[in-house]
Amino acid sequence: MKFKALFVAYANSFSFVGLAVATLFFAASVSPSLLPRNFIVQGVLSGLALAAGYGVGVAIEAFYYFFEFREAPERVKRIGKWITTIVVAVILVACLRQMTFWQNSIRELMEMPTLHSAYPYRTAGIAVASAALLILVTRLVIGSCSALAKRMNRFVPRRVSLTISVVVVGLLLLYVGNGVVARGLLSTADDFFLKTDGLIDDGVEQPTSGLASGNSNSLIEWETIGRRGKNFIVGGPTQDEISKFLDRDAKEPIRVYVGMRCRDTQRERAELALEELKRVGGFDRSLLIVATPTGTGWLDPGAVDTIEYLHGGDTAIVSTQYSYLPSWMTIIVDPKRSIESADVLFEVVYDYWKTLPENDRPRLYLQGLSLGSLGSEVSADLFKIFEAPIHGALWSGPPFPSTQWSEITAARNADSPQWLPTFKDGRLVRFTNQFSSLDPQQPWSPIRIVYLQYASDPMIFFSPNLVFRKPNWIYGERGPDVSPHLKWYPIVTFLQIGFDLPMATSVPDGYGHNYAPADYIDAWIAVTDPPNWSDEATERLKVLFEPKD
Repeated sequence: MKFKALFVAYANSFSFVGLAVATLFFAASVSPSLLPRNFIVQGVLSGLALAAGYGVGVAIEAFYYFFEFREAPERVKRIGKWITTIVVAVILVACLRQMTFWQNSIRELMEMPTLHSAYPYRTAGIAVASAALLILVTRLVIGSCSALAKRMNRFVPRRVSLTISVVVVGLLLLYVGNGVVARGLLSTADDFFLKTDGLIDDGVEQPTSGLASGNSNSLIEWETIGRRGKNFIVGGPTQDEISKFLDRDAKEPIRVYVGMRCRDTQRERAELALEELKRVGGFDRSLLIVATPTGTGWLDPGAVDTIEYLHGGDTAIVSTQYSYLPSWMTIIVDPKRSIESADVLFEVVYDYWKTLPENDRPRLYLQGLSLGSLGSEVSADLFKIFEAPIHGALWSGPPFPSTQWSEITAARNADSPQWLPTFKDGRLVRFTNQFSSLDPQQPWSPIRIVYLQYASDPMIFFSPNLVFRKPNWIYGERGPDVSPHLKWYPIVTFLQIGFDLPMATSVPDGYGHNYAPADYIDAWIAVTDPPNWSDEATERLKVLFEPKD
């Protein structure tokens, strides 16, 4: 009986307004966002939305009483509660019934199998449990503030004691949360991904080719390169494979990669990469590509393999590792890592490249995906390359903090959408997606820059402003891979797109943050204009890179 009484008292302690707003937040949270979700992730997300909605409702109620607005008569309040309950319940049931349809509206666009059920009641159960835990923790924090304030009331006025208690508890939570919990979680993640970086995948062995980084004659020790770097070096097409595809002689592609264990500082790693590039004859190739990897040190095979086919292996790609954490984690912890690494590597390579005879040096390009794009796009500013301009860049999936991408997108032509902008006359910068919008007849400037981006990529379209501002990419025509049922809701949409970030690559190629080789092929052709290339060769190359069953 005592437990029952405690439960009833606890249930009665909840604000009716808070519960009503929380339910509306929950209903909005099960609507579609950019990516599909399973019911477990959806439940945790909806639980966070429930808790946030309850907090908003309580804040509204507190605001009302703080300004001492006149209360309605008891009869009016009772009728109002019944009407509110009925309306909210109808909205809740309607949204739960739509969950499967909404999830399938995304999955169909992304060519994924449709769901028989999105399990709305399981989702609701996980959400309620998650929200209850969050609210309990919040109440404990508020209770701590109140208890501390009561003790201080003996010595200072009530409002002063309340202010001091909030500041003290807040600072304590900030210290514990940021200094202990967050640092501990980050340290654990750091250790985990550091060990993962030291692994070697099956079939990956030290190369024997004299042109490969990490071989016995290389300036870079094989053991120091890291898992992603090793995969990059030994992966990709061989000279024979390229020759067979082109039906003519090809060159062995050059790939230079310096891992974090190779040297202590970014400049030392960049200088080592330059020396290795000289050793293997990278500056004697037709194309030199300075590529910035993702957070884990990964270079997308769809981006690097395709360019080697397009130019018959007459290429050199150089890259250095700056992290081993996933991009979505690195972008939260320290997004400047990619910028600093890309800037130093480009500066070192560029300073040597521009000393070579103009007619006897490779064409110089930049490439980067995700955090690689963030760093790469600012490494070659106009003032730096004014003396000797580079030839172009291909950046894919530029994340939301990307300053150059943001500025160009904001200055886009008025008749173009944010998810596929056009910029001025398109001579310098163009945007494309999985339905190539690159007109081969449109004239280029000496520098060619292409952004490859998908409308369903949360790494691009997440923004802190989603909390209270409707984004431009929702207005007008939707992207071809964005559900027509996606709507913006304050706070809720911010949470939805935020939850999409760590799942950005959990969809098929050609959607979300998974960039398909076929789209890289079209983009590279536009940027580098490979000689003696035909539309027929393009189609054959796309078939070659189609996913194998």
